[in-house]
Amino acid sequence: MRKKILLLGCILLTAIIYVSCSKGSGTTSPPPDPCAGVSISITAAITGATSGQSNGSIVASATGGSQGFTYNINNGVFQSSGTFNNLAAGTYTITARNTNGCSGSQQFTVGTTVNPCAGVNLTVTTTSTPATPCGGTGGSINVTASGSTGFNYSINGINFQPSNSFTNVPAGNVNVTVKDANGCMQTAGVVVGATAAGPLFSAVRSIIQNNCVSCHNANIQNGGMNWAVECNIVTSRDRIKVRAVDQAGTASQMPPPPGGSLSATEKQKIIDWINAGGGYSN
Repeated sequence: MRKKILLLGCILLTAIIYVSCSKGSGTTSPPPDPCAGVSISITAAITGATSGQSNGSIVASATGGSQGFTYNINNGVFQSSGTFNNLAAGTYTITARNTNGCSGSQQFTVGTTVNPCAGVNLTVTTTSTPATPCGGTGGSINVTASGSTGFNYSINGINFQPSNSFTNVPAGNVNVTVKDANGCMQTAGVVVGATAAGPLFSAVRSIIQNNCVSCHNANIQNGGMNWAVECNIVTSRDRIKVRAVDQAGTASQMPPPPGGSLSATEKQKIIDWINAGGGYSN
């Protein structure tokens, strides 16, 4: 009987040891693969490169799995944008990687585009009429172009128009740009001259500058006026009449010219100019 009890005890002890060892083995199941069954698909819009230039582009977009894609080109550094510019013609590998690290790659080819302006020789000629300074009418420019078809014209290189005529152009140097139907452009310079000062204005200008510039110039601008500037005379004709002709002087107005009142002849020249319109060309 004693032997049976000892034998049963050994069997129970062995079972307990086995169970204990099985529970303490430390084995765990591996985590699931976040990329299992995930397929990253990449599409792209491609702009070809002009022959011999690096002006092509690839704009890639990826789908599949989680979002938050980053992209690289030819195993370069990943970036948040799928846009790659300044590419020469050739084949490129774009790789997209999502936030879980799942990635996919696709090859895209940047083709060569033909330069539509190769061999195009545009010729631009212009004629102009002068502008009248100091608030007068602007000048005009007429443009003639040859060497292609479908022309549009611009005097600032931005706003193009189908008409080859421009009006109300200020005096000065102007660049005229011509663009054909294929976007080929040519620019030519033109000088818009200024009409000569009219005889009445010329006489008044001499009177004002001879009598008043010593106190009204670029360095000394009493009353905020610089009479050395021709257009200041035109825009301030009413002020000139009050102070140099009428001499209605009040405490808030300028006194007559430093040399004293103008002569009757000088005053009449001012009146004649103002009555004629008081403009630069009068």
